[in-house]
Amino acid sequence: MKLSLGFSPCPNDTFIFDALIHHKIDTEGLDFEVHYDDVETLNHKAFNGELDITKLSYHAYAYAVEKYVLLNSGSALGFGVGPLLICKRHELIEGLSENSDRVSAAGDEWLVGIPGRYTTANFLLGLAFPTLTNKQEMVFSAIEQALLDERIDLGLIIHENRFTYQEKGLYKIRDLGDYWERTTGAPIPLGGIVAKRQLPEEIQHRIDRVIRRSVEYAFANPKSGLDFIRSHAQEMSEEVMYKHIELYVNRFSVSLGDEGKTAIRTLFNKAWELELIPQTTHDLFLS
Repeated sequence: MKLSLGFSPCPNDTFIFDALIHHKIDTEGLDFEVHYDDVETLNHKAFNGELDITKLSYHAYAYAVEKYVLLNSGSALGFGVGPLLICKRHELIEGLSENSDRVSAAGDEWLVGIPGRYTTANFLLGLAFPTLTNKQEMVFSAIEQALLDERIDLGLIIHENRFTYQEKGLYKIRDLGDYWERTTGAPIPLGGIVAKRQLPEEIQHRIDRVIRRSVEYAFANPKSGLDFIRSHAQEMSEEVMYKHIELYVNRFSVSLGDEGKTAIRTLFNKAWELELIPQTTHDLFLS
């Protein structure tokens, strides 16, 4: 059975899916047509129901829950893995906090580059800095350069940019993952893997088992997919690739478990309370 599968070209995703798409494991008769896209593109594909299986942001899942169910394996959750709000002008850091009068006064003036409206990063930015409403969507990898060119005042960075912004002379204002962890005590849910609800339940579970097997293979053979990972990592060094993987691929990627599911429910409950996302009657998780 052939299924369409979407994930990002970032090292954490290529690390997870290498064994699956290259049949280094038993895929239980499943084959995959792979689509590589940045996370916000994948979010919009999920809204349109374009793919059988896809990576998406947890924020975006709220808008795709009617079409998709969240799998237990393949997710990106963790501590110390959140998006960073950064800037070029060091003076912006001083006094900038979630309760700062300065933020309230300048929120409409400062332009924030974000990696997409439906990213979990943007959701966390709204929680921590609700008055920063002047936003420009752009591909996540373009945000650092936009700051350097002073086309934006603040930048919300994700993925490998966590490891590169300082060497480019940019400054961290706030780690929004740390903000989330301090306020909830839970790991931060960034992205998950979902399958179409219209697929037979047996196929959904088969997909989930195969993804888990792929993650476990990657952990047991971390260099096995090096060439594949590198081929999609642009000019990233091997050191940065594996820092990226170590940050985003962990026990929650093998299985959400009770702790992971609680963190996701916390995210959704907060968003529902603030009326930031639509309510749903569907179960979030694969039963």
